[in-house]
Order: sequence, then C-alpha cells, then structure tokens
Amino acid sequence: MKLITFLMLSAGILSPGLALSTTPPNTLPPTQTSSAKKTAAIAKGITKVTSVEGITEYQLANGLRVILFPDASKPTITTNIIYMVGSRHENYGETGMAHLLEHLLFKPSANFGLKKGTKSPVEILNSTGADFNGTTWYDRTNYYATFPANQDNLKQMLAMEADRMVHASINQNDLWNPVTKKGEMTVVRNEFEIGESDPIGVTTERIQAVAYDWHNYGKSTIGARSDIEQVNIPRLRAFYQKYYQPDNAVLMIAGQFNDQEILQQVNTVFGRIPKPKRQIEATYTSEPVQDGERSVTVRRNGGTQFIGAGYHMAPSAHTDSTTLGLLANILTSAPAGRLHKALVETKLASAISFNSVSNLEPGYGIFGVTVSKEQNLDAVQDAMLKVLEGLKDQPITSVELERAKQNTKKHIQLALNDTAELTIALTESMAAGDWRLFFIERDLLEKITVQDVQVAAEKYLKATNRTIGRFIPTDTVDRTEVPATPNVVNLVKDYKGNAVVAQGEAFDPSPTNIEARTQRSQLANGMTLALLPKKTKGATVSVSLRLRMGNDSNLQGKAEIGQFAAHLLNKGSERFSRQEIKDSFDKLNADVQIVGGAEGVTASITTTRDNLSATLNLLAEVLKKPTFPANEFEEFKLALISQIEQSMPEPQALASNAMARLIDNTAAGHVRHVATLPEQVVATKAVKLDDIKRFHQEFYGTDNASFSAVGDFDAAELKTQIASLFGEWKASQTYQRIPRSSKTVAAQKIQLDTPDKASSFLLAFQAVEMKDDAESYPALLMANHMLGGGALHSRLADRIREKEGLSYGVGSFLDVPSQDPAGRWTAYAMSAPQNTAKVEAALREELQKVLDKGFNEAELIEAKKAWRQAEQVARTQDANVAAQLAAYLGIKRTMHFDKDLEAKVAALSVAQVNQALRQYLKAENVTIINAGDQAKLGK
Repeated sequence: MKLITFLMLSAGILSPGLALSTTPPNTLPPTQTSSAKKTAAIAKGITKVTSVEGITEYQLANGLRVILFPDASKPTITTNIIYMVGSRHENYGETGMAHLLEHLLFKPSANFGLKKGTKSPVEILNSTGADFNGTTWYDRTNYYATFPANQDNLKQMLAMEADRMVHASINQNDLWNPVTKKGEMTVVRNEFEIGESDPIGVTTERIQAVAYDWHNYGKSTIGARSDIEQVNIPRLRAFYQKYYQPDNAVLMIAGQFNDQEILQQVNTVFGRIPKPKRQIEATYTSEPVQDGERSVTVRRNGGTQFIGAGYHMAPSAHTDSTTLGLLANILTSAPAGRLHKALVETKLASAISFNSVSNLEPGYGIFGVTVSKEQNLDAVQDAMLKVLEGLKDQPITSVELERAKQNTKKHIQLALNDTAELTIALTESMAAGDWRLFFIERDLLEKITVQDVQVAAEKYLKATNRTIGRFIPTDTVDRTEVPATPNVVNLVKDYKGNAVVAQGEAFDPSPTNIEARTQRSQLANGMTLALLPKKTKGATVSVSLRLRMGNDSNLQGKAEIGQFAAHLLNKGSERFSRQEIKDSFDKLNADVQIVGGAEGVTASITTTRDNLSATLNLLAEVLKKPTFPANEFEEFKLALISQIEQSMPEPQALASNAMARLIDNTAAGHVRHVATLPEQVVATKAVKLDDIKRFHQEFYGTDNASFSAVGDFDAAELKTQIASLFGEWKASQTYQRIPRSSKTVAAQKIQLDTPDKASSFLLAFQAVEMKDDAESYPALLMANHMLGGGALHSRLADRIREKEGLSYGVGSFLDVPSQDPAGRWTAYAMSAPQNTAKVEAALREELQKVLDKGFNEAELIEAKKAWRQAEQVARTQDANVAAQLAAYLGIKRTMHFDKDLEAKVAALSVAQVNQALRQYLKAENVTIINAGDQAKLGK
C-alpha cells in the first residue's frame, strides 16, 4: 500500500539540442535484443539473481546489488543508488544524521573537487544537465540522476558514485567551521526551520511522535535541532563508514544502454571496492501495542485549523498494507470518498488528506482534515471519527472497492510506462524489503475482496489504536496486534511477474528531428494542430490542448469567474457526474489535467494508443458540455477561500504577492490585476454560479485553440477525430491577445511581518525590457544561469548556501516573454529571520562583484554544457514536447527557434555575456522584499 500511495502522490518550456542523426554522437548503443544477449556470459565475480518484467538483478562479489532496466525509447540514463540506511538506524544524539550525510555527499572530496583539475559532485551533476536529487527517509537514503545517455556522462556518474560510496571526506569544516561559523549544518538547520514554519506539517509530526513510544518511526527524519547543531564528526564518520558500503547498497541503472556492457563497466568501477569485514546488526526495537487513545495539541500561527487521526498499520510488505491502501482511497478520494462526502460536501472542512510512507517495519497512517477558523473542531472530529471508526455499521461496497482498484492500477501503469519514474519509485519498494514487492503488490490488488477491506478497516481503525487531539481514558482496552514484517526473501523467491512492457523506438530529441517529424495543419474554424507520431514504451501518447479566449475589454471583471469555470469543467457534464468522469478516465488509464483561468484553459492528457480516441471523446464532453453542479461550485469556493486564508501568514506567499502587486500596472477589474490576499478572498466569495455558466457559453471555443500530440497514434485518424470533435466549435466573444506588461518601479526595500514563522523569504527583482528573440537574450540567459540559475551550483548558491550556510534554497530566474518586452530578473532565498540581513548583504555583494569583474571563460563553458544537456533531458519527456508544440502554435514558432538558440548560446563569448549582464541588470535598480518575523530580524 505504501509504495502505491507514493505513486499516486507523485501523480515548462523546452529548448535546444542539435544532434542531426537518429543516434546522436557519443550516444550509448541501443539495448541488444538478439539471442546473443540472452546467452552472453556474465563476468567472473558477478552473479545473476533474478529477472522480472525486463528488470534484471545482479550481485557483485563485494555484495553490491545491481539492477538494470534497459529502455531504448529515450536517450537518457537514470542512476539511482540506494543505501539501506535511514533515520531508523540513528541512536540517541544522532537524529538527523542520515539526512546530514546525504547533504555532505554533495561536497567536494579528495578525488572530486579538492584535487586540482577535478570537479565536485555538484559540478559533475550540473555539467551533465542532470535532473538529480538525494532523499532520506526512515529505512533508506538514495541519490538519483537522469542525464543524456553518452559515455562521458555515464563514466563521470559511475566514478563519482563509487567514490562517494567510500571516500567522502565528512570534513568538520564542511559541516561547521568554528572560526568562520559557516557550513552545511546551518543549511540543514534552515531546512529544519522551513519545516517548522508549516503548522500542518508540524502537527502531523507531533501526532506520529505521540503515537510511538520507542521506535524511531516516531521521530522526524530531519532530526532534532540540537542534534543538527551539535553533531559529532567522529560519530558521523563512523556512521558513514558503517552503512555506506557496497554490501549495504543497491545500484539501479535504467535507460538507453547495452546491459552486458554496462554491467562490465559497473563491475570495473565498483567491483574494486572491497567487501567490508564488519557486519550490520539488525535493528530490534519494536513498538508495543498501543493501549488507548492518545492526543496532542499544537498552538502556532496559521491560517486554517487541522485535525489528524493517526493509526498504527501493517508493514508495507504485509498483505494488510495493500488492503489498507485501497481503504484509504475509498475514504479520501474526491468526490466519492466517504470523508470527502461527510466533511467537504457538507462544508465542515475544505480538504481531506491521507499521509503514509513505505516502511520495512510496522508503520503509520494519518487521515487529515483542513478546517476553516470559523468551524467547530469538536463537530468536525465527531463527523470524521464516525466515518473512520463506523465502517462496521456502514460496510464497504464492491463499487467502492473496484473504483479504488482501478484508480490505483492507473497510477501503477503510468509508472510502468515511464522508466525514469519507475526507477525512482522502486526506491520505496527497496525500503519495504525488495524491489519486486512493487510487482507483487500490483498482482495482489486483483485478489483483495470487499471482505478483506472490511476486516482491515475494523481491525486498524478503532479508538484504542488512534492518536488525535485529545486523550480519553477507558476501562476496556481493545488492542491491535500489528503483524511483524514477513519473510521477504521467501515472498519474492521465484517470482516471475508479467510480460515486459512493449518498448518504443530510439527517438532523437533534438530540435531538428522533432521539427522534421512534426506534422502541422489548421482546421476550418482556425484551430491549429501539431502532431508528432512515434513508437513509445507502453504505446503511450501525450496531448496538449490550449484554448485561448477573450480580450482586454470583454474579460473586464471576470478573472475569478474564469478561474471557477476552468476548475469546474470536469465536475459534471450533460451525461456524466463528477465521479463517472473520474471513473471513466481511470478505466482508460488516462491522466487528464485541466488548468487555466479567464484568458484560457490547457488540457493535458497522458494515455495509450488504444485509449486515446475514447479519452478525447470524453474530454470533448467535459469541455463543451459542463453542467457546473451547484454543490461542486460551493465545494470549490470553500476550498479556494481556505487555500488563500492558509497562505496569508506565510512569508513566501506574502512576498510573492507584494512583488506582483508592485509591478502590476493594471486597474482593479482588469483580468490580470493582482489583488491583495484578503481582497482575493472577498472576490472569491462574490462569484456566482450563473456568471460561470454564462462565461462558458460566451468564451469557450476552439477557433483560437492549438492542439498537439506526441507519441504512439495514427496521425490521419487523430486529425479526423479532432476535426469532428472541435472543428466547428467557436466562441461568441472575440479573442485578441492581451499584451504582457509590467510597471517599472524605483528600487526600494519592503519589510513584511510574519510573526512566529521560523523561516523568512527574500525576493530581489528588477524589470528587464526584452523579448526572447532579442540579440542579447542568449547572453543574458547564460549570465543568469551562472549567477543563480544553476541547480545548487551558481555564484549565489556557492556564496549563500555552500560558503555561508545561510539558506536551504537560493537562486535566481530570468522570465522573458516571447511577444512583449516585459521581462523580469528575480532572485530568492529562504533563511532563518535572524539571518535575513546576512543573506541580503551576501546577495548584493555577489551581484556587485559579478557586475564589476564579470564571469570567466571556465564558468561559461560549464554553463553552456549544463544548460544544453538539461534542455535535452527535458525534451525526452513527451508531455513537455507536446506542451511546447502547442504553445509554439499560438505564437507561430517552430523548433527552429530552439535550434537557433542553442547555436547562439554555443557561439557566445564571455565578453558578450558580461556585456549583456551589465546592460540589463543594475545593482542600484534592484528592489528587495523581506518577509519574516520582524522581531527576529538581525538577531
């Protein structure tokens, strides 16, 4: 259940790449499919363990498990190395140690970064354009990266991972230098402070802490503030040396490669690491059975109330866990979920949630309810517990179970069709005991009965197993015996799985190839189409449909109305209810998202070739014939008001709103006017249902729409269907693009008070009068990349995060539109309020330094490579390409723009970059907004 929950919860514009052939230079060879591959000898010292659905596990002589998942359909590789250590393994005084190690493994080591001529891990990851991160949880820590599939990138990545497995420096000065009073410790502490500013997150942590007496699952993974600040380096190094070893690690590699060649390469790089002589003892602390209701109350500043009801649950590998996952879906899924109907539809609450993780040992689940300040918590709690603990009187039905199963299977299938996503998802299976549990759990879904769910509900969801907002003693204790972790080795032994998912073609994602393969056309009503058919893994297809509507005049006063209309489109049509629409998309394995407002709506689809036609038919019904049910209208209004109110005390929301209002040059009533947060609440309350219906009748149509599809489909059939569904649909109100503009403001400093918030938020910005076709745009793009746009590695990040240790999140971005010279450069940083002044000073100093001295040639070379490869990775995602093609149709642009931009970036000199930066960015013109607890600023 826990890993399926992970998949369901994890449920942009592209640029260049210049390979002209179908196999780009230096690209790894496609996966072999001949019989020679099947019979190829495995090198000495490598043992094949098992193979399931195209995924094969090997083990090296030193104990390292290697799991290969070849996929030739995308020219990328994903590496995911998992260490079987997390916060569960931490002792007294060591809380947060596993997470702190995760941070330190990105620091330079003797072989990577400290040795002259070598790059640090962050520099390597940035230079490959990788999508990367490291994460820590209760039972595991992992480091993953997705990057273009070429030998140079792979060689660097494997060498880096092998080195930091055993050679990380774990240096005192990296952690905390008592002389300079800087280091990674303060960065992690700021991450802790950011979490402490989220009252709902803190409440769920407190619930879990009260629910556990002894087990480390009751402690937050980030650790105690005191342990973060006072961590002992010798103990931290011993922790690293004990757990960061090949026999405690699993290396997953997925993507475009030859599995036998890459196996030899892994053996060469990792096989030389000796198997350690030490033994890792199993943890043995087990949680006693809970013997009565428990309670905790958190009193902090916040915009909304919250109630959570937590229950001890089975470990993830146990059958009960999968059953409980389906039960949680039945209870919380909107709109048919029982909690949703009992609380949200009745307006007692604005939102329902369920929080659970993948655990090796008996775990925990928390049902959450967000409640407005005006509501009576006692009444909400009574209604919530009546649903959760009253299932014996209101048994689960077969319709509910089948709906939950179908919804879950959809998310599993979507993961199976995306190699990179599946590789990361298997991290949670490993946390539960073995990667094959993913498939075993999927197979188990079909076998679970209504009776199974009913038994699990009555077993786990009861008062004596519950932790909530109050404690009530009882004479008779009805205890829950949570089952122990099953023998996973026996559970997965001889498991074979289903057939391997069908593979796609080896597609070159360069702008040249994308342009050559794209077919463009226009329908009689003006709607434009861009179709890119190709073979994909699992026969998937991604669609983007953009409806553009209205103009400066006829949209006056309709911003909120348009927002409501867009959100309520899929909440009911002439033939189907909200639940029927949701169920139908689930049965079609279609992920359909509709977003937008008064100026337009975008519908995005990910489905398969066989289901595309039916999915489009249903989407047309949703877009053209919505009924806007009154109950759904009231439910969304309540949720939106609650969302705005919840953001009112938050530093980031207040600073962002202040910046948007400062540069807004529109009058009240204009569709793009930015109101204050309280004004937004008033405007939301004023929206009427009849206005929404009228707005749809007048403004919706496809005469100014663009449609794109990328993936496995028949282009001729699709074009005919789109013409039939949308070719005659026209809006009665005139469309004319509203130019983008912003007000140039004199430099100023604004202080916003957010009392009782442990984290502050800083914004620095300046207007940039430029379009993205300007001659200087490529140079300014690279300047921003080096100044603050590079992930973790930039002038601002190196100074404020890495050197000063003041901020967990710091960077900058350049927002330059395509059609109007109304761009903006923005920098941001999160920090503790008492460090805000230091962050601001460091930001100003770094900006002035780069304006005075400029960037150097080495920085520019690295930035060019990182930017180009990041864009290449983005173009391997079909949904991204579909979105870009649809956007380009609206501005009459092709992928030649991306090709030309890449060429211009490649040809840039450092003098051109420095000149562009100095031309458009002036230190004296930068406005600063600080949002934080003013009582703590500078202290």
